[in-house]
Amino acid sequence: MNGFDFDPLLRLLVLGALLGGGPLLWWRLRERGAPLPRRLRALTLLTLFLTFDLVVFGAFTRLTDSGLGCPDWPGCYGSASPLGARDEIHAAQSAMPTGPVTHGKAWVEMIHRYLASAVGFLILVLALLSWRARKALPVSPWWATVSLVWVLVQGLFGALTVTMKLFPAIVTLHLLGGMGLLMLLAWQAQGYAPQPLAASARLRLAAWAVWGLCLAQVALGGWVSTNYAVLACSDFPTCQGQWWPAMDFAHGFTLWRPLGAGRDGGFLPFAALTAIHMVHRLGALLVLTALLGLAAGLWRQGGVEGRRWAGRLLAVAAWQLLSGLSNVVLDWPLVAALAHTGGAAALLTLLSFLLARLRQARPATSAATSRGAVQPIRSMS
Repeated sequence: MNGFDFDPLLRLLVLGALLGGGPLLWWRLRERGAPLPRRLRALTLLTLFLTFDLVVFGAFTRLTDSGLGCPDWPGCYGSASPLGARDEIHAAQSAMPTGPVTHGKAWVEMIHRYLASAVGFLILVLALLSWRARKALPVSPWWATVSLVWVLVQGLFGALTVTMKLFPAIVTLHLLGGMGLLMLLAWQAQGYAPQPLAASARLRLAAWAVWGLCLAQVALGGWVSTNYAVLACSDFPTCQGQWWPAMDFAHGFTLWRPLGAGRDGGFLPFAALTAIHMVHRLGALLVLTALLGLAAGLWRQGGVEGRRWAGRLLAVAAWQLLSGLSNVVLDWPLVAALAHTGGAAALLTLLSFLLARLRQARPATSAATSRGAVQPIRSMS
C-alpha cells in the first residue's frame, strides 16, 4: 500500500491559516476591548459570513464544471497549487480541450479548497477560545466543537467528491453539509446574545416543520443540480408543454449510482431527469405555501418583531421564487443559479436564527425564568 503524501495537505492547511489570519486580525482589532461574549459572537458571525461565501463559491465550482479541475485531493496533481501542476494540466487540457481539467477550472477548484481551509482555521480558533473561556460564556463550548468536527467531515466529503468523480449522492451530501455548518454557526451566534421571540407552542412547532420542509427541498435542489436536471423542463408552469410529462422515478431517485447512470448501470433516461426536476418543482410549491403560512402566523402573534421576521421570510421566499423561475425560463444562467443557491443558504440560516429565538422564549419552570429572566443556551439539545 502506497503511503499518503502529506505534503500537499500540510501546505493547504498553512495556506488556510494564512488566509484565515486576515479576517481574524480584522476581528481582533475591531472587537478589541469588547466583552468576551460579544467578541466571540462577532467571530462566530464573521465565520458564518465566510461560510456562506464558501457555499456560494462551491456552487460556482459545481456549475462551472470545475469539480474535477484537479482530479486528485488535497493537492493538484500532487502540488499545493495549479502553478506546480502546469505541465500535467496542460497535457490533460491538450488531450481534451473541453474536458474537466483546464487551467481555469483547476484554479477554481483549488481556490474553493483554500477558502474551505480558511473557514476550518477560523472554526478551530473559535473552538479553542470557547473552551478556554467556557465558564464565562452563555454558550456551551461543545457547540463550537461540533462545528469543528462537522467541518472536518465536510473536508472528507470534499475529498470523496473528487475521488468518486462527482458521485451525485456524495456531492448532494457535501452541499447539505455546508448548509448544516451555516445552521450550526447561526444557532451559536444567537446564543451569545439571547433575544427571545414569544410565540405559541403551535407556531414554534410550525417553524420547525417549515425548517424540515426547507431542508428537504434544499436536498432536492442539490439532487437536481448534481444530476444536471434543471433543463429537463425549459418552460413554466408546464414542463415540455405538458402538465404531467413522462417521468421515470425509479431511475431518477436511485440514490447510490454514478453520475449519468441509471439504476441498472445504463445511461440515465431523460424521463428520470424530468422526474427529478418535477419533484423539486412540486416541493417548491409546498415550501412556498408553508413559508406563507409561517409568515402569517408570525405577523399575527409576534408583535413588531414578529412582523419583521415575517417580512424577512417573505423577502427570501420571493428571492427563491424569482431565481428558481429564472433558472428555467432563462436556460439556467450562472448568475441565476448562484442566486438560487445563495437564497437557499440564506433561508436555512434565517430559519435557524428564528428557531433559536423561539427556543429562548419557551416557558421555563425555574423561578428565575418565571420572573421573566431569559436563560442562555448551554445545552446541546
